[in-house]
Amino acid sequence: MFDIGFWEITLILVVALLVVGPERLPKLARTSGLWLGRIRSMVQTVKTDIDRELAAEDLKKTLSKQADSIGIHDIIEETKESFNEIKDSMAGLDNTLNENLSESSTPAVADKKDVQAIDEK
Repeated sequence: MFDIGFWEITLILVVALLVVGPERLPKLARTSGLWLGRIRSMVQTVKTDIDRELAAEDLKKTLSKQADSIGIHDIIEETKESFNEIKDSMAGLDNTLNENLSESSTPAVADKKDVQAIDEK
């Protein structure tokens, strides 16, 4: 905050000693320390209050954005509908494939007799 070095503090103490006197200097130092502590405490309290207000404001903004956006239930319903559409289209493809296979005249699996005949040769 302030750039006060050793010589500046020494000069302040010498002036205070000359103005106040040696008998009242300890009481003045104690009183100054108490006031400095109170000021620091008040500044810290104000900083904490400001941080708390900023956090509350951010939370309010986030909540309002979430309230304006699409709800999670709507997203779940849209996903279920999409899944059901895909499921129905897959069932239709499966039925078409089964119909095509049943209409074809070539057998899909050879008989055991055919396999044995081939092994004997």
